[in-house]
Amino acid sequence: MSGATPATQFLLRAQVAFRPVEYRYDPGSERVALQAAEAIGLPPARLLKTLMVEVDGRPACAVLPGDRSLSMKRVAAAFGGKSAAMMPPAKAERLTGYHTGGISPFGQRRPVPVAFEADAMGFDEVAINGGRRGLLLLLSPRDALAALSAKAAVLSA
Repeated sequence: MSGATPATQFLLRAQVAFRPVEYRYDPGSERVALQAAEAIGLPPARLLKTLMVEVDGRPACAVLPGDRSLSMKRVAAAFGGKSAAMMPPAKAERLTGYHTGGISPFGQRRPVPVAFEADAMGFDEVAINGGRRGLLLLLSPRDALAALSAKAAVLSA
């Protein structure tokens, strides 16, 4: 595959069907996920953003629709913790091996627990970052959940 990333390689090894879609990444966009959804003509609820968090000081990954915000209380509960906070961008980049704006839940340098917003499971197909800025992967959210041994939970405010 031309332009392969650790995310696409992970999905190929897991035998998960996906379609790559490239778009023009705008680093100046205030809301990157919404800009990406618009660029590929997808409703924001079907574009899932990947956010790295720390739950009781331990890293975790939250995947939720681009038009939603995390509830740190719900994130902590989803991962069985007491408190949660956003991971600093530099730490997220070191941990995942990806640059912010291109972080994927697939193929991270150091795998961490992952939770998907439960509502996202209702779609046949969603877009998730493919491991570099400007690359999205269209796939079944249920296949993504299974490949990551992730859980579905209510994560948004």
